[in-house]
Amino acid sequence: MQHKPISRLHIGAMLFPLCLVLYEFSTYIANDMILPGMLHVTQEFGVSSAWVPTSMTLYMIGGASLQWLLGPLSDRIGRRPVMLGGVVWFVSLCLAALIANNMGVFLALRFLQGMGMCFLVAVGYAAIQEAFEEKTAIKVTAMMANVALLAPLIGPLTGAALMAFTTWRMIFVAIACLAAVAGVGLYFTMPETAPRSKTPFSYHSVWLDYKAVLTNRRFMSGVMAISMAGLPLLAWIGQSPVIIMEGEHYSSLDYGLWQLPVFGALIAGNIALATLGDRFPIHRVIGVGGTLVFAGTVLALSLTLLFETHFKGMAIGLGLYAFGLGLGNAGIFRLTLFASDVAKGTVSATLGLIMMGIYAVGIEIFKAIYRAGGEGWFAGTFVLTGLAFVITLRHFMGWDKPGQPLPPVPTE
Repeated sequence: MQHKPISRLHIGAMLFPLCLVLYEFSTYIANDMILPGMLHVTQEFGVSSAWVPTSMTLYMIGGASLQWLLGPLSDRIGRRPVMLGGVVWFVSLCLAALIANNMGVFLALRFLQGMGMCFLVAVGYAAIQEAFEEKTAIKVTAMMANVALLAPLIGPLTGAALMAFTTWRMIFVAIACLAAVAGVGLYFTMPETAPRSKTPFSYHSVWLDYKAVLTNRRFMSGVMAISMAGLPLLAWIGQSPVIIMEGEHYSSLDYGLWQLPVFGALIAGNIALATLGDRFPIHRVIGVGGTLVFAGTVLALSLTLLFETHFKGMAIGLGLYAFGLGLGNAGIFRLTLFASDVAKGTVSATLGLIMMGIYAVGIEIFKAIYRAGGEGWFAGTFVLTGLAFVITLRHFMGWDKPGQPLPPVPTE
């Protein structure tokens, strides 16, 4: 029987999102918690610190690698079995870090661990959008984002604390335990929002579904807007350990504290979205958020050039950007997911696949720009990315064509 979308939040309805966000938190913290230990990893294996952001890149590539299969598969056999299988995979690969004995093995494990995010994006997010009605889903997404965003705040500080008395390998053991708890919770609380299809799985039918999604211009412009909006944040996460700890010789604790202006503002933006979601049309909220995203990238560049310690100005400017991102991103995601009529597992997988691919390539480009030109050029690239976001968002929302109807707001 098809799951009926939930229109009102209550304790019982929130159990599934809470368990899913705990798994989401574990996949995010698998990136953030190891960052203070990455210099120890490179030193142990005798390689350059240039591999620090590459480790994150491979994690992101892993997060895109399976989505093409998992979305359509969950459309046909159900969300639950695919999602629960993903939890088992992620827990196993985190524990496998105990046997890493060189940088090649470590990077391979990072790629395989990243696959754990595929299940979250292609299956978990689709299940959330299907389990709740539109306004409720946006609220749930914003609240989930707040919990998940604790990873970049708690992760570096917790990782630094663990590194004070144990090895970096134990960080992955702790992450595996957290993900296992989430998996048990999902087993008992996750509804089946996509009952088993009578249509057998075939690569031809999968291709036709993907073709329909990829040729949808509005959907593609929404995906590009989401990707461009998030790229400066991902570039900051990937490069800031090198900028702050290696470049400026700050401690891992200081590194963690300088994440607060960025991720604290991002959480504040999500709280504002949850508060304003019922009071204003989602298109207006997206417009305000998009304006702040671009203004924040410009401010980040300006303060980077003005501050003697460049990364401090960059972090403060990115705070404004992050607030706008938190305010508008969930709404853009919802409208993009429903811009196509194809089954939502396939649509969500396409969105995640493109998004993760852009993030992986973008992080490497930002890394190369930083190594070639320093903080000024690095921050300047934020502005170019913000401009690309504005252009693609205007096209997605129809703001560049007066009289064109706005993307429909889905009711279920």
